[in-house]
Amino acid sequence: MTQVLLKPGRERSVREGHPWIFSGAIASCPTSAVEEVEVISSKGEKLGRGVYSPASMIRVRMMRGEAASLVRAAVARRQIEPDAAVRLVNAENDGIPGLIADFYAGFAVCQFTSALAEFYRDQILDALMETPGLQGISERLDLDSRRKEGMAVNPAWRNLRGAEPPERIAITENGLKFLVDVRNGHKTGFYLDQREARKAVGELSAGRRVLNCFCYTGGFGIYAAANGAKEVTQVDLSADALELAGQNAALNGVKCAFERADVFKYLRTCRDAGRTFDLIVLDPPKFAETKSQLMKAARGYKDINLLAMKLLAPGGILATFSCSGAMTRDFFLRILQEAAADSGRRFQIAAETRQASDHPVGLAFPEGLYLKGFILREH
Repeated sequence: MTQVLLKPGRERSVREGHPWIFSGAIASCPTSAVEEVEVISSKGEKLGRGVYSPASMIRVRMMRGEAASLVRAAVARRQIEPDAAVRLVNAENDGIPGLIADFYAGFAVCQFTSALAEFYRDQILDALMETPGLQGISERLDLDSRRKEGMAVNPAWRNLRGAEPPERIAITENGLKFLVDVRNGHKTGFYLDQREARKAVGELSAGRRVLNCFCYTGGFGIYAAANGAKEVTQVDLSADALELAGQNAALNGVKCAFERADVFKYLRTCRDAGRTFDLIVLDPPKFAETKSQLMKAARGYKDINLLAMKLLAPGGILATFSCSGAMTRDFFLRILQEAAADSGRRFQIAAETRQASDHPVGLAFPEGLYLKGFILREH
């Protein structure tokens, strides 16, 4: 097996279990191809094996075990109901860097976002097909991640194994029903990582006027309406997302108002009109892909949270989230503190959320904790 030699002093994170080795940590490697390699310390110690990716800044991703065994172990840790949606494999956090596999009522949707995951593709798919109740596997291409790895980015969706999924897959989550578009929707079709946060927001919604910003297919708003919200307004810029959100509302027998708008502009319009809400949800898309984009993202997060805070009725609640991996929990909290100070209002942290429990975080991989959330209550 080809050997990758590390520079002196660069083996500590590998010993501790971190799966990434950047190009700057490598002293020598006699290959320029994507292949399985053995990683060696500067003192000649064998540290493990991984897959070398010459096109990526993360030159080697480590894997501590066989791909098929790691997939089976990850699936065994999940509770899979026939009509439910659950993450089966959570990339580095389940031991397989760059592999996402989500289960939607009998159909799995994968994203292969690293050269390592692509290298073991067949083994991974064989093991996934053993999942109880699974009828087929399809693939969604995460374009940006694959470009960084020098991998193909077309087609955007394709069926890989077994039965082809329907245009819309009906799932059940905490007793509510949602239609999922696995071919064209965000991520693999649905934001599974917000499952527990949606439940928490729903439980706070009874009798309140709720505004759900960046609503996508309506998750938070439908939870609010189903839990007795006085009124629910769902806002998103995507007409396709709002159409599916309307279908999801009808599927659950709840009423929502839908507004197609840029959320920043919509919040300013509400401010100028003197509108208020009792509970506002801010679940925006990723504002910062990298650390270099962090300060610009921080301004966006502060702007939108300040606007929302000003729109809350007395004693109102703000559920606010950041899915930007480059944004740390403490930095996000500091932004919220500054927004609250500028709003002239005082808030308590009523609850703190993170990605759902089927999106575990590896202890040696803190980057796995990408979703941060705070539920703030005015006092």
